[in-house]
Amino acid sequence: MVNVTVEADQVVFTVEGLDKLWAMRSQLRIPATHIRGVRRGNDVAMGIFDAIKLMGTSVPGLFRAGTFLQHGDLVFWDVSDRLNAIAVELEHEHYRQLIIEVAEADAAVRTIEAAILARPG
Repeated sequence: MVNVTVEADQVVFTVEGLDKLWAMRSQLRIPATHIRGVRRGNDVAMGIFDAIKLMGTSVPGLFRAGTFLQHGDLVFWDVSDRLNAIAVELEHEHYRQLIIEVAEADAAVRTIEAAILARPG
């Protein structure tokens, strides 16, 4: 699971618990200006052939954590319960998208949307 917070002009995604081990990351800091959008991700697919694992852990259909090549782009995943997943679209970043499980998807979406609206320019 990932905790989402805002610090100044950055959105901080902190990977919690054993997910740090599976995802091989503990934190991502993304400037709000690099976030194109965010949505509920309860419709994300975790099939066998929809992504190539580059670094991390995957049990098709059940759990995915780490860096994956998906549709030609790098995507960071940390999801086991798709009902609590969100998808964060990025630009000018290493990853094109973050697909992460959070404790409360609607609250996380609102937090990120507020950071996007508060960004300068």
